[in-house]
Amino acid sequence: MADLIQIVCSIFLPPLGVFLQVRLSNDFWINLLLTILGFYILGIIHAVWVIAKK
Repeated sequence: MADLIQIVCSIFLPPLGVFLQVRLSNDFWINLLLTILGFYILGIIHAVWVIAKK
């Protein structure tokens, strides 16, 4: 159930979903940069991948 909530968060705000999973790790900063630089879809894909690899 928690993974589903994280994935839904990742769709609307990708860095939030990654933060809930891994806190302030490299994956969070990569996702934040992807989202800020305009690669929103790649940010979503990266966030779902980070959550799924747990």
